[in-house]
Amino acid sequence: MELLDRIRACTLCKADLPLPPKPILQLHGDAKILIAGQAPGLHAHNAGRPFDDVSGVRLRQWLGVTKETFYDPHQFAIVPMGFCYPGTGKQGDFPPRPECSATWREQVLEALPQRQLTLVLGQYAMRYHLQKRYKTVTAAVQDWRSQWPETLALPHPSPRNNIWLKRNPWFEQELLPELKTRVASVLK
Repeated sequence: MELLDRIRACTLCKADLPLPPKPILQLHGDAKILIAGQAPGLHAHNAGRPFDDVSGVRLRQWLGVTKETFYDPHQFAIVPMGFCYPGTGKQGDFPPRPECSATWREQVLEALPQRQLTLVLGQYAMRYHLQKRYKTVTAAVQDWRSQWPETLALPHPSPRNNIWLKRNPWFEQELLPELKTRVASVLK
């Protein structure tokens, strides 16, 4: 795919990155599900693959898919708002570089004509992909039925969100069963 090659060669924000540019994404025109995240972390940068960590294990559990299915680009497009590791500050990873979405996002979405479901993780992806504006990630996830079944906001599957998951048991009780059913249906 020409677009993927061009993205992987991108050095647009090289001067603003702590490490050499290394766009981390998975993209194919056949993909039925888009995972729109924030930006790759240091582990993803080093591994060269998105969600190849404990967050990915949890996300695959939420979706009810195997690692093999998850990393099949004909099934899943994994396209963060920023393609390269943005660095880390006192509060965690920096926000995704804005140049990525401004330069590439519309082209990526146009390259996914088979997309039936968009999973939106994190506030930057939510601002771009959700029609409605929310004050918090929690508010967006709680309002999941408003854009269902085409789009779904999710909390980040990081272990850092274990407290959030404990405070919001409805997420696992109500939302996740619907998500697993929808993913299975889309991937048939």
